[in-house]
Amino acid sequence: MSKANKPIKRNSKPKSGKGLLSNPLVWILGGLILLAGAFFVVWRSGQPPTTQTSPVDIEVSGAPSLKVDQEKVDLGDVPIDKTVTVTFQLSNTGDETLRFTQQPYIEVKQGC
Repeated sequence: MSKANKPIKRNSKPKSGKGLLSNPLVWILGGLILLAGAFFVVWRSGQPPTTQTSPVDIEVSGAPSLKVDQEKVDLGDVPIDKTVTVTFQLSNTGDETLRFTQQPYIEVKQGC
């Protein structure tokens, strides 16, 4: 065989897989972190939301109840181009969770 016909040897060794993702410990640790996160989410969703209503403030048993600190506000005569601000304190006086199924709104009525 002449030099021209000799097969060329190349270093074509397969990579040994010594990267970080080929380490089984990394996969196990990642799986444990994912499981812990999923457990926390499921555990937290089962907890009732924290409310500021104390048992003394409960007026309705077995249902939510919305209480407003003031039902009517008289602002007198307000010019059209003037902005006014009114604050209401809303609270749930029932022992169940209060949820709004629609967007809350305020009805403004003009007096006589």
